[in-house]
Amino acid sequence: MKDTDVLVVGAGPTGLTLAASLVARGVDAVVVDELPSGANTSRAAVVNARSLELLEDLDVSRRLVKAGLTAPRFTMRQGSRVLVRVDFSKLPTAYPYSLMISQADTERALEDRLNELGSKVIRPKAVSQLSQDATGVTVSFDDGDSVRAGYVVGADGMHSTIRRQAGIGFTGGEFAESFALADVRVAGDAPADEVILFYGNEGLTVLAPLPGDVYRIVAPAAQAPSVPTVEFVQDLLDSRGFGPGRTVVTELVWGSRFRIQHRVADTYRAGRLILAGDAAHVHSPAGGQGMNLGINDAVTLAEALAEVSESALDAYSATQRARARRVLKLTGRLTKVSTMPRPLRPVRNSAMRVAAHVPAARRKFAWQLSGLVNR
Repeated sequence: MKDTDVLVVGAGPTGLTLAASLVARGVDAVVVDELPSGANTSRAAVVNARSLELLEDLDVSRRLVKAGLTAPRFTMRQGSRVLVRVDFSKLPTAYPYSLMISQADTERALEDRLNELGSKVIRPKAVSQLSQDATGVTVSFDDGDSVRAGYVVGADGMHSTIRRQAGIGFTGGEFAESFALADVRVAGDAPADEVILFYGNEGLTVLAPLPGDVYRIVAPAAQAPSVPTVEFVQDLLDSRGFGPGRTVVTELVWGSRFRIQHRVADTYRAGRLILAGDAAHVHSPAGGQGMNLGINDAVTLAEALAEVSESALDAYSATQRARARRVLKLTGRLTKVSTMPRPLRPVRNSAMRVAAHVPAARRKFAWQLSGLVNR
């Protein structure tokens, strides 16, 4: 490999956004990823308004909007009854909605743009060792290759090799609940322009539309199978959604089981080793903040690296870590409310109905979910 100004490790949305932003600014950047190909399953499923604003300069937003599905409303319900309605349509942005699109499609659009800018992802390529000094970092790979980079950015996920080799702690823990995730096709009640969080007495369930007449289902479940079945998802929708038989699962496209980590790196920077995205913070998917915060990391870090300023890099670390801590607080609160013990759920739902009548509370929530609070 050729030497480079910045080596980006990890070709998820954060790494791809960072590399494209750097190359667009005239900074030489190389991306490596240990996987032989990009994501082909649907993990993150929403791009918020602030991320679309940030991606405009890369000429990526219009591509995502064309490929995705717009959802201008977010509601919390108990069955058919609306507890809280959040309307994005009045927000001061060109993107007054949640853009529903699979992470695989988001990564594809970002990688296509990176290729157009004259760069590409080198894969499979796994980092085995790092050695930094006053002028740069020497990186060795498991295939015997090596490269010299001015800076190395770890955008390589929760189990980041860069974070571990930098000796940076990853403070936090894990929620007790396991969660089921499934992408399905359905018949019956399932709005195509609204993301719904059902707060049923049996527990929480998310029903979110995706392109191609697919719906994302997410639900905490103590006995969630490693791969949800049609019957399992149907039971979730019958007991926690609009009601028995109201939304019928006709096909399971993809599914898995996961547990929620909530962690933030002790620092985002150790000399010339820098963290971004899930390598720096992981948290509940409640509110769809994870990938969006990573995109925000990437654009902010690209500006700092292009400036080649120690103070700018320190500011990136401090500012983005503070943002991550705020997001962890928000998503943690949403998750705790969502997984509240069953005897307390009627009280919770009543309190939510009362809060829904406060316009300022609804506006604040819309700004938080849209990411516009990070402008």
